[in-house]
Amino acid sequence: MANLSFPSPRVLPALIGLLALAALMAVPAIAPRAVTQDLFGILTLLVLAMNWNMLAGFAGLVSVGQQAFVGIGAYVMFAAVILWGLDPLVGVLLGGLAAMAFAVPMAFFAFRLNGAYFAIGTWVVADIARLLAGQWKALGGGTGTSLPKGTTKDMFGVPLAKDLLHVSSAAAADAVTYWLALALALVMLVASYRFLRSRSGLGMQAIRDNEQAARSVGVDPLRLKALVFLLTAFGTGLCGALIFIQITRVTPDAAFSVQDWTAFVIFVVVIGGIGTLPGPIVGVIVFYLLQRLLADYGTVYLIVLGALGIVVMLFARSGLWGRFSALTGIDPFPLSHRPPAPLRVTASKASLI
Repeated sequence: MANLSFPSPRVLPALIGLLALAALMAVPAIAPRAVTQDLFGILTLLVLAMNWNMLAGFAGLVSVGQQAFVGIGAYVMFAAVILWGLDPLVGVLLGGLAAMAFAVPMAFFAFRLNGAYFAIGTWVVADIARLLAGQWKALGGGTGTSLPKGTTKDMFGVPLAKDLLHVSSAAAADAVTYWLALALALVMLVASYRFLRSRSGLGMQAIRDNEQAARSVGVDPLRLKALVFLLTAFGTGLCGALIFIQITRVTPDAAFSVQDWTAFVIFVVVIGGIGTLPGPIVGVIVFYLLQRLLADYGTVYLIVLGALGIVVMLFARSGLWGRFSALTGIDPFPLSHRPPAPLRVTASKASLI
């Protein structure tokens, strides 16, 4: 009888992940347009959550000003299209770069603060950015502006998607932005895992746990924190610009909304599991399900979200995923570093000593 071989514990999660990725890529071809739009919202929220989790969960930088990068990414993308006549996808890249550039003076100010003062400081800077965006008269000032009609239909990749999927230009534009959001989420997940498994990632987690001890073994806290702050600003700015391509209209209050782009993101990370890579994925699924189930109940929706957050923080501080992982031992993205195995000394070698 032939021996049956089963996939190793590491191969099985990889196979499941590839199957899930293939299914997600095929969504615009097999599912209604509304499903594509819903999944786009889930993926962009996931990207925002992974960026905030990298800051707060792994670097110990609890920012409440991430909406600044979303808003700057959105406004620069609109400026690229309306004022400079560029393709919206080029505007997305410029939006990410502009958010990263804004993070430099923001970090210069915020890094002088610690703990709650850092959180409040980032919120204040984000609100200043919102007020400045309201003075940009070329983009509508306080009332905002919309993308020119037909902009997304002529966006790079849309004609190809239209021919490939045999759908309308609007549905093809949704497919292109969806695929970009999926790619951004995948890159963010893989890059986070590779970085956290690296020497720099280990040093960053050491800073989070005990900055003085990390400094004593040669880790440079300022350099690592600045690196993470700038890179997460870039990722958040890209995501913000992509979100507002689909919305097609930008206003200061919408682009710099602390509730939509920071409060909900914090909720997702906390209930899913702060300081874990699968945590934001679990959190965004729970958030989406609650949003769908309670959408018709008005303020009850926010009350339930708040109550769930309190329960998780009281009884499962590591989040839903952290609790599940502790009970089952399952972790598709292990971040622990094992020391090298001790050398074995054979009898012949021992006799020579």
